[in-house]
Amino acid sequence: MPIDHNRLREDLQVLVGERHPITSPNRLRQTESYLHHCFSEAKLSVTTQPFLALGNTFHNVIGTVRPEKRSSQSTTPLIIAAHFDTVEGSPGADDNASALAVMLQVARQVRTMTLARPIRFIAFNLEEENLLGSQAYTSLLRKNGETIQGAIVLECVGYASHLPNSQKIPTGVPIAVPTTGNFLAVIGNERSHHLTGAVAQAMKPHLPIVPLIVPGNGEKLPDTRRSDHTSFWEQGFPAVMLTDTANFRNPHYHRPTDTVETLNLDFIAAVATGLTATVVELAGHP
Repeated sequence: MPIDHNRLREDLQVLVGERHPITSPNRLRQTESYLHHCFSEAKLSVTTQPFLALGNTFHNVIGTVRPEKRSSQSTTPLIIAAHFDTVEGSPGADDNASALAVMLQVARQVRTMTLARPIRFIAFNLEEENLLGSQAYTSLLRKNGETIQGAIVLECVGYASHLPNSQKIPTGVPIAVPTTGNFLAVIGNERSHHLTGAVAQAMKPHLPIVPLIVPGNGEKLPDTRRSDHTSFWEQGFPAVMLTDTANFRNPHYHRPTDTVETLNLDFIAAVATGLTATVVELAGHP
């Protein structure tokens, strides 16, 4: 099924706007409700995970789709995740409405697939507040003794440039990185190297991919730890981050200018197509 550019644009128009727990709590709650509605509309089984933070109760939104028939394969779920809060003062188009729009596209398409394992689509709250939502979720996974196939975390996937020298490179990155910012980075840790390779391989036909495996949990490369995948790493679960590299490419990162107009819709659609192919590869029936 091709990616619906009009629906991508519609989702972005609804999602973009400051979504902060202190300065725009109503908008944060409205976004939570919209994601809940979209998961339900896609016929996912929807739950919310409440957690206490900042003197209040917040929620992660979880949409699950299960194989229609009992599969002979493992029932460990594949997780697709993105956060829905923003920093104060930013409408958060790239960070992270772009990722939410991709996740919703894929969630709408899984119903047409024959699945071998469950898929959980998770919208995390309070990523910008030290990953509080994903920490609450992964702590519960560990407490309940659950296992997962892996988590694919989308973090800023909407900004691309074909201009030379549009890509900056973090200090200490041990691989050659293109200086043109038109690729998607796939970042995993050592424990996630199989998942990283599988995701990169499945996405490669659809857009330029730069995979990176970091030692340990990325402690020596702190810029690779700046999203919810880190909560999975810290609890020993395999996880990768898909990212346009945020401030290393996008001059609007965490600014009031992070608006829909600055996004590259074709790039976002290519990420959605690549992620759909990845889901087929990792969770589809052979």
